[in-house]
Amino acid sequence: MRKLSTHVLDTAQGRPAADMRLQLWRLDGSDLCLLQETKTNSDGRTDGPLLTGADLKSGTYELVFHVEEYFRAAGLKVGEPAFLDKVTLRFGVEEGDEGYHVPLLCSPWSYSTYRGS
Repeated sequence: MRKLSTHVLDTAQGRPAADMRLQLWRLDGSDLCLLQETKTNSDGRTDGPLLTGADLKSGTYELVFHVEEYFRAAGLKVGEPAFLDKVTLRFGVEEGDEGYHVPLLCSPWSYSTYRGS
């Protein structure tokens, strides 16, 4: 099934990033359209896919992860101002029926991502 999902891992504490706020945007020309705002669950995932089926159209999307807010709430020292505030991942979705899994591995000072399955 065609779907978009994400998973956030807190590499500073070695656990899933529970209760991290994130937003999903779609680029429409030069405008960004907010499609969804949600939080991760105790496993660092959203409770369901962000988009499924025909709702996952080809085009450009952004996932915005509120990492500073998450790490401050967890009691970690993040600096003043924080080195990372929001991590924005802009990625393209092609035509077809493939799924897109966009995980984020993050700490207050670094992040990485990849296209998962």
